[in-house]
Amino acid sequence: PWSPQQVSSLRAEGRVIFVDFTATWCITCQVNKKTTLYSASVQQTFADTDTAFLIADWTNKDKVIAEELARHGAAGIPFYLVYPASGGEPRKFDGLLSPGQIEQALREAAGSI
Repeated sequence: PWSPQQVSSLRAEGRVIFVDFTATWCITCQVNKKTTLYSASVQQTFADTDTAFLIADWTNKDKVIAEELARHGAAGIPFYLVYPASGGEPRKFDGLLSPGQIEQALREAAGSI
């Protein structure tokens, strides 16, 4: 699961990190899981880029997650962050996702494009 400490630890290891800010009551979040995040091609790209996939479950409106969303300027969920392996600011995504969009972001974050 997501935590600020887990992100810091993985960043120190030089890993690509994908953070899924989600909730069971978020319909768009559930659609993105089915159509994009758990599609075979995106799952393969997660594996190919050695991406750490962290879930920030906001179902119960966790305060720490709310603070992280606000820190990144997110109005709500769905919201996604892709941290590059080389450090630097994460790319931000919200709304409906497409597999190609996420695959490209992961490859860029890994430095393989």
